[in-house]
Amino acid sequence: MARKKAPETDPEIDERADETAAPADLSRRRRRGESLPAGAVGSRPVVAIIGRPNIGKSTLFNRLAGARLAIVEDVPGVTRDRHYADTFLHGREFVLVDTGGFDPDSDDPMREGIARHVKAALSEADVVVCVLDATTPPTPADRAAVQLLRKADKRVVFVANKADSRAQALESSELYALGMDKLIPISALHGGNLVELEEAIVASLPPPGEGQEPVWGEDARRIALVGRPNAGKSSLTNRLLGEDRQLVDARPGTTVDAIDSLLTRKTRDGEQQYVLIDTAGIRRKRGIDEAVESIAVMKAIRSIERSDCTVLLVDAKEGIAEQDARLAGLVVDRGRALVVGLNKSDLLDEKERKQAMQKARETLAFAPWAWIVMLSAKTGRAANQVLEAADRAIASHRARVTTSECNRFFEEVLDRHPPPTYKSRPVRLYYVTQAETRPPRFVVVTNEPEGVHFSYQRYVVNALRERFGFEGTPIRVSYRAKSKRE
Repeated sequence: MARKKAPETDPEIDERADETAAPADLSRRRRRGESLPAGAVGSRPVVAIIGRPNIGKSTLFNRLAGARLAIVEDVPGVTRDRHYADTFLHGREFVLVDTGGFDPDSDDPMREGIARHVKAALSEADVVVCVLDATTPPTPADRAAVQLLRKADKRVVFVANKADSRAQALESSELYALGMDKLIPISALHGGNLVELEEAIVASLPPPGEGQEPVWGEDARRIALVGRPNAGKSSLTNRLLGEDRQLVDARPGTTVDAIDSLLTRKTRDGEQQYVLIDTAGIRRKRGIDEAVESIAVMKAIRSIERSDCTVLLVDAKEGIAEQDARLAGLVVDRGRALVVGLNKSDLLDEKERKQAMQKARETLAFAPWAWIVMLSAKTGRAANQVLEAADRAIASHRARVTTSECNRFFEEVLDRHPPPTYKSRPVRLYYVTQAETRPPRFVVVTNEPEGVHFSYQRYVVNALRERFGFEGTPIRVSYRAKSKRE
């Protein structure tokens, strides 16, 4: 290992490699040379794209998100569910929402469901992008959509898509008959005039910090409880609070909003405040039939974002389903600490508990560092262990390792297992430093950032955990080239 004096300040971060697959928006940030502050707790603004079927909403969604996330076909009604993507434009971060086509005159039951999805997106959106067709005159569906937007009293950006030529852009002026003040002609297919649209979206976003939840205290630890319906989230909240604060019902879907409850717990060092965020259960997509439950999904996602630690509650008898694994993946992508609670363990015998624990480990193999607690919210068995596991996970989530400790550790790692060569050239790792916390993030300076094989990146991550712990939290390791100044 080349011995260089480590910098006194943290180096600029270059998103090269993460412990897990990078979210779709990271590729866009890399192309633009932008980076996001990590560890901020708060809800991102929401931008919803609406319009009638086959008008190019999904194509526009993919353009703005910087990746092919939505299904795009030249057939009306291909988009059935709403799609979400973290997006970063011109220094602002927000959640972009794609919706199904809005056709209020259709008698198709599926169309009626899509309309509910659109209205659900509207209820949660801070900004709405209304997509119209530059090549056709205004339709009754367009007029109904504009009327719906006026009633919603939202910040709206009107765009005329399919303006692939100057002539088509001029033809779009006919859409001004709908009564908007400004219309932006664009071509989502070819990327025409998207810069003006991006600037208009960012200008319409609420100021940073507007609408944020109240701060309970600097040291308060935010814990979001998520999971499928009837997993026992409200019951666990009530058990921890020692009172019936939340409505508890055996029927799934009782909780339809994210509810914050303050819990003060005595510790050896005094008192510790917790903000328990109870959320609605998230069903599989085809199980979301009502607009109110669609809204609950977005609120649950926002709750994960503003938490320090997320507790994924699962019915131990049913086991971890695909939707539970997706939720855990969402927590990892958002960089939050993770605790998995296998609830209703009082209904299992000892053998079944061991099987449930083993199955949970196998299903969550992508997050082997997550704490797993077997509990019963009904009887109170091990309920406090959930808080204890969350405390340990949050401590790891906020932990910082000094640069000198990092480099002593790294020298040992390289002595045991140096990186393989890349294109017949040796890969040199000069030094490593922790750049951020929440989650812990390390930057390794090397001569070949692209030459550090994925398997070696995994080895480095595992070695970091073995040396410094970091239980219950994802960690990130990025590799960047040494600058000329360095």
